[in-house]
Amino acid sequence: MRDFALPGRSPVLGTEAMCATSHPQASRVALEVLRSGGNAVDAAIAASAVLVVVEPAMTGIGGDCFALIHKPGADGLIAINGAGRAPAGADLATLKAEGVTELEMGSPHAVTVPGAIDAWDRMVADYGTRPLGDLLQPAIQLAETGFPVAARVGTDWAGQTEKLSVHAGSRKHLLVNGRAPAIGSVMRFPALAETLKAIAANGRDGFYTGAVAQDIVDTLQAMGGLHTLDDFANQKASYVEPISSTYGDLRLCQLPPNNSGIVANLILKILERVGHASAPAVSAQRYHLALEAARLAYAMRDQFIADPDMADVPVDYILSDAFADNLAGRIDPERRVDDLGPIPEPEGSDTVYLCVVDKDGMAVSFINSVYSAFGSGIVAEKSGVTLHNRGQGFVLEEGHRNCIAPGKRPMHTLVPAMAFRGEKPELVFGVMGAMFQPMGQVYVLTNVVDYGMDVQEALDFPRVFFEEGHLEAESGVPADVVSEMQAMGHDIRPRAEAWGGGQAIHIHPETGVLSGGSDPRKDGCALGY
Repeated sequence: MRDFALPGRSPVLGTEAMCATSHPQASRVALEVLRSGGNAVDAAIAASAVLVVVEPAMTGIGGDCFALIHKPGADGLIAINGAGRAPAGADLATLKAEGVTELEMGSPHAVTVPGAIDAWDRMVADYGTRPLGDLLQPAIQLAETGFPVAARVGTDWAGQTEKLSVHAGSRKHLLVNGRAPAIGSVMRFPALAETLKAIAANGRDGFYTGAVAQDIVDTLQAMGGLHTLDDFANQKASYVEPISSTYGDLRLCQLPPNNSGIVANLILKILERVGHASAPAVSAQRYHLALEAARLAYAMRDQFIADPDMADVPVDYILSDAFADNLAGRIDPERRVDDLGPIPEPEGSDTVYLCVVDKDGMAVSFINSVYSAFGSGIVAEKSGVTLHNRGQGFVLEEGHRNCIAPGKRPMHTLVPAMAFRGEKPELVFGVMGAMFQPMGQVYVLTNVVDYGMDVQEALDFPRVFFEEGHLEAESGVPADVVSEMQAMGHDIRPRAEAWGGGQAIHIHPETGVLSGGSDPRKDGCALGY
């Protein structure tokens, strides 16, 4: 339990339904949908659409989406992959012939076909109870009439002014007189409102065909992009088989590659083998073990994670006990090991997250993103669609599993999660922050399982992670812990910004009481009843 004499917040409790998002307007809308009879999928889509408007640096309809859905009585956990694909003309030889040696953030080649809207449309049709058009109305109203810029949103926006000044569409739609809107000022997105209306009227075709798709393709082609209308028309989300591993009494479920959820599974498997749970919650020993395990798991990611439709991704091998044993044996519990060694091959071979639980027990773990802040920085001028830079998840290395190829999905950082006790979900959660996401999940899950924290405490916990070859510690990490980690051989420095953000809902296995938490690193909140 937290110290009530110190700043902080308690978890939100409810017996019927709960939502947690990164912005109060999105939480409000999700709760309204739930209280009016909508289910968890309806609430998640309506909230995500609102976040597209009120948190534009982090998410957009020009991005991608992943979700896990637990529906009581259904056969297993439902997982949907809404990752977009590379254009049909985007092969390595073509890019090299054009002199492309790097997939730079502001390049049209960093833009894969956005996958979010097709995934939204599919989820609502298959598991929702309300028409997509109805669920988009709150977002349309906010885009038309305006919304006050929240503190974290405004801070993120101001830090991207230079990036947004490059492209004509971003200058037009995302800056006011050449500047980011001030915190507390009212911002409107009339062009985006019209695009959302087209989607409301025509479903996924309102985005992937017709005027909106033409505007996006024209924008990208004018910059040298290889995208065509056929690439957009052919975009489809897909249902996939979740993967899982156990930690303590919980079974952590993730989407499979090209998703990076397996990174969190592997970190946890390593930690079980190195005595992580015996270290105090805020201690150099705990951070040391977690980050050494993460170094190995992220190296695995860079070597193996790719689109399984087009590459051999050995999921069973990565989740095997033998693989975890091999990696765990490389960690020195007392000091950083400079070279942890190569990852063995098998023989023969800036984002929004939200979660919702409804009165019928349906749980949704949902994530939607444009990757970097404001994605590529490219905005289609007529439709107001900010385009992600998810193509930067590819590599330009012939023979690599994750090399760019026509119709291929890149290695993806978006990681929604759900942890089960037996056949029932107990923790619906996710942590935002690009590459940080699997590490953030590890912090939250181990805080709950090993240290008995409630979901709000688990999210509040101070974080350490990698940044350009060194570690960076949030201001909440005590100075003596930082000093001890330095003595263990870590190059660790203070971090001015926060690491990611997150939301979580805990479902009590005996009483069914819902406990919601929302990360103080964002503007959002949990709401329930």
